[in-house]
Amino acid sequence: MTAIMKQALQEFLHQLGATPETIEETLALAEPMELPTRHVLLNQGEKPGYCYFLLDGLCHACYLTADGKQFSKEFYWDQDVLVGFESLINALPSPFLLETLSASKILALPISLIEQWREQGNPLYLRLLERQLSYKEQKERFMLMHSPEERYQLFTENFPELLPRIADYQIASYLGITPISLSRIKKRLEEE
Repeated sequence: MTAIMKQALQEFLHQLGATPETIEETLALAEPMELPTRHVLLNQGEKPGYCYFLLDGLCHACYLTADGKQFSKEFYWDQDVLVGFESLINALPSPFLLETLSASKILALPISLIEQWREQGNPLYLRLLERQLSYKEQKERFMLMHSPEERYQLFTENFPELLPRIADYQIASYLGITPISLSRIKKRLEEE
């Protein structure tokens, strides 16, 4: 693991209030990975063996239906943690697929480490869970309180750096609309 990778993870854990011992243990277990675009980190229906700290790149979690449809769950980018808490808490296979959308530098952490934090009542586990819950609450509010056009406008305002990196069908799926609806919204906004 390079010094830059180590420092990024160390700073992230420190910001979450991890003890020096927890930081040291985590750094010792972190496995660096440099992955290409469209690399599957976790298949839907697979039991996760790792969670990931994304140093650089773009990842995507999505649900796949039996008839081949894809529903975007979340996008992750630089300095983000990718943990499937539902699988972890319920000891079940992952309900979603996790993949890279760009070349990515990642640190893989054994899921057993997160399970250990949970069992021991490590405050770091609670902070990660709270962080995830906060994101979910924001996404729920975003989906329920705004029209599709408002959701698209908020997405473009809040995440302009993601627009050139994500396909329109993935943005549409994340916004809970069809690609055709997104195309109409974009056209309408361009005309205004």
